[in-house]
Amino acid sequence: MALDQSFVGRSYPPTEPYEVGREKIREFAEAVGDANPAYTDPEAAKALGHPDVIAPPTFVFAISFKAAGEVVADPQLGLDYSRVVHGDQKFSYVRPVRAGDRLTVTSTIEAIKSMAGNDILDIRGEVYDEAGEHVVTAWTKLVARAAGEA
Repeated sequence: MALDQSFVGRSYPPTEPYEVGREKIREFAEAVGDANPAYTDPEAAKALGHPDVIAPPTFVFAISFKAAGEVVADPQLGLDYSRVVHGDQKFSYVRPVRAGDRLTVTSTIEAIKSMAGNDILDIRGEVYDEAGEHVVTAWTKLVARAAGEA
């Protein structure tokens, strides 16, 4: 059954703050194989004009995808998560995420489409720091595959 188009534009409450730590940034940079010293060395980051180490660009995926989980879990939306695959991800930064940031994410359903029996859900996550300043926007595309023939 197709997802309800009336959910387009619906926003969900902001997440609890996520505190970005140096160690989490280092672990993420190592996991993705990015040896940029601005991700692990505070002095290297400061030499580039940052107050502390910064996170690789895809680091924010972890918190924005977790926030999108509230959308996915909304029983009124009717999304069958057992059929969902991650379709796409993109980011638009105002500034880098840095150690010490306390970030919240507000998720909004931007679009719902049906193609070949598949439901495609576009979720925008607006990420703000504790001062209320916009840090990054993350877009997540989820595809709920069509149910197969019995």
